[in-house]
Amino acid sequence: MSITNPALPQDEPARAASVITTIAAVAGRVLLAVLFLPTGLGKLGSYAATAGYMQSAGVPGALLPAVIATEILGAIALILGWQTRITAFLLAGFTLLAGIVFHHNFADPVQWVMFLKNLAIAGGLLLLVANGAGPISLDRRARR
Repeated sequence: MSITNPALPQDEPARAASVITTIAAVAGRVLLAVLFLPTGLGKLGSYAATAGYMQSAGVPGALLPAVIATEILGAIALILGWQTRITAFLLAGFTLLAGIVFHHNFADPVQWVMFLKNLAIAGGLLLLVANGAGPISLDRRARR
């Protein structure tokens, strides 16, 4: 015969919601970072071509090291949940700016979709700004 706590079944939905929230927060950060990390690393491998593409859009190629650092370091910070609100805010601005500069030909359906993709990514990043990194993060660890 086991002794049960009558309050335990009422705690189960809250516990399940907490687990789902924790998993979603980590997964959301990682999925957003998955966009930035490989693109930043890819720019290292195609440095000259990327600088040329930037210059063709009127962006100085000299900014490429800052772009690469933003993408790689921002992705790592998101994955770790370190300085998440600041990082997400900066990446949201970076993503909106990239969309405006590189995907502004709305007569081209592909460019229109790419621009909308950038808006959606910025929206996800702004949710991180509003809600923070979640329980499994360096940000949470630092507050303890």
